[in-house]
Amino acid sequence: MKPADTLFTNARFADGALTDFAVTAGRIVSIEPAGKAGPQPAGETVNLGGLLIVPGFVEGHIHLDTSFYGDAWKPHRPCTNGFDVHERVAFQAENMAKAAPMAERARKQLDLCIGNGSTVMRSHVMVDGSVGLKSLETILAVREEYRDHIDIQLVAFPQSGILKSPGTPELMDAAIELGADLVGGLDPASFDRDVEKHLDVVFGIAEKRGVDIDIHLHDFGTLGIFELEQIAARTTALGMAGHVAVSHAYSLGDVSADLARKTGDLLAKAGVAIMTNAPGDHGFPPVAMLREAGVTVFSGSDNIRDSWWPYGDGDMLSRASIIGYRSGFYTDEELALAFDVVTEGSARALRLEGYGLTVGSKADFVTLAAEHVPEAVIGVPKGRAVYKAGRLVARDGVVVR
Repeated sequence: MKPADTLFTNARFADGALTDFAVTAGRIVSIEPAGKAGPQPAGETVNLGGLLIVPGFVEGHIHLDTSFYGDAWKPHRPCTNGFDVHERVAFQAENMAKAAPMAERARKQLDLCIGNGSTVMRSHVMVDGSVGLKSLETILAVREEYRDHIDIQLVAFPQSGILKSPGTPELMDAAIELGADLVGGLDPASFDRDVEKHLDVVFGIAEKRGVDIDIHLHDFGTLGIFELEQIAARTTALGMAGHVAVSHAYSLGDVSADLARKTGDLLAKAGVAIMTNAPGDHGFPPVAMLREAGVTVFSGSDNIRDSWWPYGDGDMLSRASIIGYRSGFYTDEELALAFDVVTEGSARALRLEGYGLTVGSKADFVTLAAEHVPEAVIGVPKGRAVYKAGRLVARDGVVVR
């Protein structure tokens, strides 16, 4: 048998078994009980000391271009009359004009996320008439700098609307040509006030360019449910099951259980995934019910210390704990579900190839000082080591270069 590049010994997998696994060319090539003979390493042997080993976390929704993490503190500015997306966008523009250079802020946020164990990320980046393609060009360059540390999907995100911001449809199409991976959207009803024309643009670009979709949807109540129904209908009509996600979908946590369940069944049948970060100030999609219906549910930090809120630590294990806490998850099975939302669930939503801890998978993993996954979700242990393609990329929160 061909020698492995690296042999990792005494790894505690989720089933509790101590395991040795070998990595060659960035992928796991063998998994054996600890101490059993396997491919001998051509390079080094790394003893993981019985620590719990889990797949790298998937940061499924973040905004690299608008975070102020590591920059001067920006006091939160409340909306004048309840939550209003238009007003928050205006506040964001004012703050961004005074912020440190975007590339500098994006690097700091990436270091935070990688240090906490994220090995894959999906970031939404503003592409609209207010900024053109400048933000995307900046983040594309930063993505290239970090290519050996984290895989990053970028969404062309129309923060100022598609119809209300002149030239945005053309810019979003150009963004895909430039290197964005997905096309986004934003509150077709309440922001652009024309659900069909908004979705015409989003699904039209996706169909033309052969890319996936991830739409921000903040609208509450039956209005949000109607938009979810329209998105599901278009997904089915275009044969895009598994290629469409809706982020936030607050309406699913704002209507009756019967309507939420009915909508969940519709989303599952259409193959539309739902992202939630379990925000603290209002309802959010019922994770367990959606998963029971067959909906792919995933998560992300969303905003980290930006114009929308001052919170965010870039730690997807902490996010799993928040989801579990807010969902009333107590049993080991429920805590494992919260963990799945930031690992396997997010991997399904992002359609990641080679994700997990099996032979043939990419050797992207994190070490945790916990006996098992439920304890990790509750304890959120630090002192982690993060490996990308079998190479150490962060330890104790510090990125290794």
